[in-house]
Amino acid sequence: MQAVFDGHNDVLYRLWKNGAKGGDPVADFIEGTEQGHIDMPRARKGGLAGGLCAIYITSPNMPDAVRDENGHYAIPLCQSLERAPSLDIAVDMASIAFRIERAGGWKICRTCADIDAAEKEGKFAAVLHMEGCEAIDADLAELDVFYAAGLRSLGPVWSRNTIFGHGVPFAFPSSPDTGPGLTEAGKRLVKECNRIGIAIDLSHITEKGFWDVAKLSDQPLIASHSNAHAITPISRNLTDKQLAAVRDSNGLVGLNFAVTMLRKDGANSVDTPLYDMIRNIDYLVEHVGIDSVALGSDFDGATMPAEIGDAAGLQNLVAALRTAGYDDADLAKICRENWMRVLRSAWHEAVV
Repeated sequence: MQAVFDGHNDVLYRLWKNGAKGGDPVADFIEGTEQGHIDMPRARKGGLAGGLCAIYITSPNMPDAVRDENGHYAIPLCQSLERAPSLDIAVDMASIAFRIERAGGWKICRTCADIDAAEKEGKFAAVLHMEGCEAIDADLAELDVFYAAGLRSLGPVWSRNTIFGHGVPFAFPSSPDTGPGLTEAGKRLVKECNRIGIAIDLSHITEKGFWDVAKLSDQPLIASHSNAHAITPISRNLTDKQLAAVRDSNGLVGLNFAVTMLRKDGANSVDTPLYDMIRNIDYLVEHVGIDSVALGSDFDGATMPAEIGDAAGLQNLVAALRTAGYDDADLAKICRENWMRVLRSAWHEAVV
């Protein structure tokens, strides 16, 4: 079985949401549930050894996509969120992560050495990520606290605006060039993340924001869960010019399993063949190289192809990649090693 380290999931959000309804988030993860995509039993069945687990604050009353006769849609950006309630929710999600760790369900990892150790112990290697920084104020005081708690990756924005920058709306077809980029506070955030060793994720930021980060950052450029705009022209996917910048920075693109970001027609259909995933990986490998392509599933945050289903189905993708001509060395890079390389760089961790 090929071990997989996945660059993006929303399991903490799902567990938090169920906990707010009276569920037990720790038991849901450790014992398993029929809900969502990731828990310990399904992760083990699918070879999911770890991943970046997002602290994500939802927007109230987010509208559904309304498609025209051609399948086109454009969802307006959600309103910006206030910091104080966002901070409360972010702390709640971090607490769930710590409680799962205390119960033996996973290990919160702050270094790649921690990830290696967790995998050797047979524990899920969880890295805390923040998807949209509504919980952090412009003085970055909360960033220090979350870093001490284990935060090692963040996206300055989700698909809404923050004090740090501007997000892309969900729209098809659409360019990612939908608005301004980083604010002055966002530029300070990028510089501080570079200094202390927090990876910066570009998957929800505008194209102008992408280039702002590319200009400022001394890290490899990372889009943890984005695909090829040339195949699926959704605002969330990367243009060839952006892919070239990722390649030139020795960065990484993580394949997003969301069907709306894989299909040429952008449809939200589970009847999306594995071929659409392979086609995207082939395109990404062609444009950024085999050393810069990885996986960023968006488990628990998007509609998955039926042939994947959930974390238990990950080896179906591995088998399809092998059939498509990817050998053992290629699969090791795509499924794990490319993430380890960029994280070591972002975290200032020496290669051993």
